[in-house]
Amino acid sequence: MSYANSRIPSSAQQGIHESLVKRLEKHRLQPFRKPYADYNREALSAALAGWDRRAPLILDAGCGVGHSTIQLARAYPDHWVMGVDQSEDRLTRRKPYPEALMPKNLVFVRADLVDFWRLLGDEGLRLARHYILYPNPWPKIGHLGRRWHAHPVFPHLLLLGGVLECRSNWQVYAEEFACALGLLTEREIGWEAFEAPTPLTPFERKYRDSGQTLFRIVTDLGTGLALSSGEST
Repeated sequence: MSYANSRIPSSAQQGIHESLVKRLEKHRLQPFRKPYADYNREALSAALAGWDRRAPLILDAGCGVGHSTIQLARAYPDHWVMGVDQSEDRLTRRKPYPEALMPKNLVFVRADLVDFWRLLGDEGLRLARHYILYPNPWPKIGHLGRRWHAHPVFPHLLLLGGVLECRSNWQVYAEEFACALGLLTEREIGWEAFEAPTPLTPFERKYRDSGQTLFRIVTDLGTGLALSSGEST
């Protein structure tokens, strides 16, 4: 496939999944007690090792090769930016800047976000900004539970507060993400089509250059929203 010929996710699902609301209600009320892996605890320690605790925190969740993390660190030089991905291969790929020119206010760590998000919450940490850029959309109807907004960990993201931004090239994903946020925050959350004059990720650049419409959801969660009494880690 040539560079600017990316396909929009194909799915028989054309709107919000009929089971999404039911799943969210279940996740909000039932405890999520998946045990933490030790390497994720170590990853959190590594992510915070260079932080002086005065700088606001930014999380680039699922950062891939880290181009977005670098751009965010350059855009917010007074913040501490954590780029987290589960793939060591992606994290260690060559960066667009030599080491000497890399921003000093960032760190890359390998971790499973399902644990990492909850561990941040356990530490009582709050984010200034939180990015989920082009997650795997899992477009098949039967893959709903693999999308972040339908996963049991999703309510824990709300604990972390800050400006949460998700981007996708699949409109259904944007619709569902906004719906999930709206249900859990009990307020109107919208999504929008947008242009990316300065793409944050290689995916975003490729999708834009392929002529695709890009979508995003941006909402300010403030200092974080409490989980219901049934939720725990």
